[in-house]
Amino acid sequence: MKDTIENTEIQSQIVDAFNFRHATKVFDDTRKISDSEFDTILEAARLSPTSFGTEPFQLLVVQSPEKRELFRDFTWGANGATNGTAGQLGTSSHYVIVLAHTGATMKAGSEYLAKHNREIKQFPEEVIEFMNGAFTKFQESDFKLETDAQIAEWSARQAYIVLGNMMTAGALMGIDSCPIEGFEMDKTEAVLRDHFGIDTAVYKPAVMVAFGYRADGPMFPKTRRAMEDIVTWA
Repeated sequence: MKDTIENTEIQSQIVDAFNFRHATKVFDDTRKISDSEFDTILEAARLSPTSFGTEPFQLLVVQSPEKRELFRDFTWGANGATNGTAGQLGTSSHYVIVLAHTGATMKAGSEYLAKHNREIKQFPEEVIEFMNGAFTKFQESDFKLETDAQIAEWSARQAYIVLGNMMTAGALMGIDSCPIEGFEMDKTEAVLRDHFGIDTAVYKPAVMVAFGYRADGPMFPKTRRAMEDIVTWA
């Protein structure tokens, strides 16, 4: 009975967190997330699952107001132009750009992957050889990830797992968030190269996400399709 009660409480906490979370357009810029809480959000990212355990993502946390402004003109999803505010760029406590690796590191047989399997995953050489064969088949035959763009897109899908886990971790702590895809890719890459020293041949911006505390409640109530409309049991 004890386990049942504890599980019910956890289930309620999870559902409450998802009902609490919404795409926050304007944050209370007087409130900041504590270091320990944001470290927990980052730990949720670090511990997230990725395909083959390759971890094809990097996180760039942009805290300098001056550096955030570098993105304002072309990040229409976060510049507040649609609501006459400073937007998430100007009001969020923490602003993160999630970068996806490209074929430069994620092509099967790459030196980067061999090093990752050897030093991070600590596989013996025979396992590394097996994993390389399996990953080659996965890329070339199963999913046909042949071009650099296709590999970067696959990496971005892993980055979205990280994104979701970060936002859920935040919501469980009462921290608001907003995922942001509203940006011009070419101009974003140029700023990352010129002002952050990021090699955009190796890392591509996949998505941005802002964290903080809402200034106001959601503009609209949360709406979702009914469970029977999205789930099929077979």
